[in-house]
Amino acid sequence: MKRSEPMAIIHSENRADAVYSKITRRLIPFLILCYFFAYLDRVNIGFAKLHMQDALNFSDTVYGLGAGIFFIGYFLFELPSNLMMQRYGPRFWIARIMISWAVLSAAMIFVTTPMQFYVLRFLLGVAEAGFFPGIVFYLTLWFPSWRSARTLGLFILVTPLSTIIGSPLSGLILKTFEGVDGLHNWQWLFVVEAIPSFLLAFVVLKYLDNDVNAARWLSAQEKQIVAEDLETDRQRSLIANAGKPPQSLKMMFKNGYVWLLALIFFSFNIGYYGINFWLPSIIKTSGVTDDFHIGLLAALPYVSGAVFMVWNSRHSDLRRERRWHIAIPAIIGAVGLSLSAYCSGSTVWMMAWICLAMSGTLALIPTYISLPGTLLSGTAAAAGIALVNSVGNLAGFFGPTVLGWLKDNTGSTNMGLYILAAFLLLCAPLIFLLPARLVNPRRSPEPAAESGVESSLKRGSV
Repeated sequence: MKRSEPMAIIHSENRADAVYSKITRRLIPFLILCYFFAYLDRVNIGFAKLHMQDALNFSDTVYGLGAGIFFIGYFLFELPSNLMMQRYGPRFWIARIMISWAVLSAAMIFVTTPMQFYVLRFLLGVAEAGFFPGIVFYLTLWFPSWRSARTLGLFILVTPLSTIIGSPLSGLILKTFEGVDGLHNWQWLFVVEAIPSFLLAFVVLKYLDNDVNAARWLSAQEKQIVAEDLETDRQRSLIANAGKPPQSLKMMFKNGYVWLLALIFFSFNIGYYGINFWLPSIIKTSGVTDDFHIGLLAALPYVSGAVFMVWNSRHSDLRRERRWHIAIPAIIGAVGLSLSAYCSGSTVWMMAWICLAMSGTLALIPTYISLPGTLLSGTAAAAGIALVNSVGNLAGFFGPTVLGWLKDNTGSTNMGLYILAAFLLLCAPLIFLLPARLVNPRRSPEPAAESGVESSLKRGSV
């Protein structure tokens, strides 16, 4: 059989599909389960606020700062954490992260002062740093770029699922656990939702393999198919970057595309995390008082978001197009967020527009997250994914903090929601600064001429 490209052997498309389906069935459900509890431990503070704030006499500014300071620790330690994952292997490092965040999340029951609140939220960010970008990098060791958006779409489906399932669960815990064994309901919320993360960490050590070569559940032929596809991806990356492989950390920091991706992610996350941490309180302000009903309503936007997330990521892979599949959802999200603020006096209309906002916002995530792994390779890929995610997640500090400050000073979250929508809208024009030839996946490497803008971006002038 003749070779159509260096280092690649033509193989049956059906056979390749079967191999990647097998890998998907083995990895994605388990990784979804792990990240489900990670995300739940990160954002359950939004439900704890419904009672914790009054019990501890915290202002909205204190809550917003505490919710957001998580991302400062996340930012400072995400890149080192991802590099440590490369050194010690994904299996060990993911387990270590899960044990750390479970213990710190449960420790929230001891908080009595704002400073204790800030410190524990900061340490929780330090503990969780590297988990999400580490999983994204881990998946680049198993899937080529032209399969990445749909794979990440399945994995990131856990984001809305965590809220769809976790919101009613959190509301139910708050409603039924008050006073049990002398603890408040918000204290039980942290304990109950931390236990599964701690236990799953030990399952990770037994279940996950560090890479394709270590997977005893794949045959030699199946490993060869994956290896050839990953090598084709690597060759394409070399040619697309004018023969200058971005393998080193130094080159990664000089790569203008990396910083542009971080800026886009920052703008997106200001809108996303602002509404994420404040949604239960916004629903309560609209007139809903029952904790369980608040949990049910908070889940609705994520149901619609999950549907559009899966559809958009699959359509992006089918069309081999990335930029429009990010820009259009960003615009939809910004419009929905603005209209939710305008209709804040009506629970029905406010929820309808928040559903639209979340549909657009969540839909762009898998397609966007696939970009750093497409643009970078090797150590730079692990570091680049972590850098983009950590800088972008600094918005998780500003979004909730600004919303809390505005709430204390204006008595409403409306102005904050308009600001969050503006940042979300900014993602649309920024994504088109990335050249289509670099971000739209192809099966084989094809050389292309650089424009002046692309050349300046690569030199790091953005």
